[in-house]
Amino acid sequence: METFERKAYEKLASWKDSSQGSTALLIEGAWRVGKSTIAEEFGRRNYASYMLVDFSKAPDDVLGYFVDLRNDLDAFFMYLSSFYGVELHRRDSLIIFDEVQLYPKAREAIKQLVADGRYDYIETGSLVSIRENVKDILIPSEEESIRLNPMDFDEFLWALGEKPLSALIADS
Repeated sequence: METFERKAYEKLASWKDSSQGSTALLIEGAWRVGKSTIAEEFGRRNYASYMLVDFSKAPDDVLGYFVDLRNDLDAFFMYLSSFYGVELHRRDSLIIFDEVQLYPKAREAIKQLVADGRYDYIETGSLVSIRENVKDILIPSEEESIRLNPMDFDEFLWALGEKPLSALIADS
């Protein structure tokens, strides 16, 4: 899969460097702007492993882990790792909760997961749905957020291989 350079990527790198696992990162944005893609690409480039938990496709078994195993994080991570076939490495793995607005219990669990400190977490979700689906949960204070918009003109030019043109326009 081809990925495009995005300005927001630097924000993800800055979050990783500054938070050192003390906060999760929520990437908000409209549908189809590349939230999942940038999170996965970041995981691929910056961690020994990453796991994508896509709540638009997650089976009931996976959803149940967030309820049944919430107080046993060793078992929680073991079951997630086994289900997704991803070996998790302490302080060198990223867990991505994709479309987190579809399962608010996962977002609520972020507080406990971040406090545990084993892994880094990125959540992705659409702006409208995230705000609608939080009425019955406690929003974690251990969460930073960024907004991902559609590509701007610079990013569009970069995707076309026209970085020199982008630089020329910026200097004009």
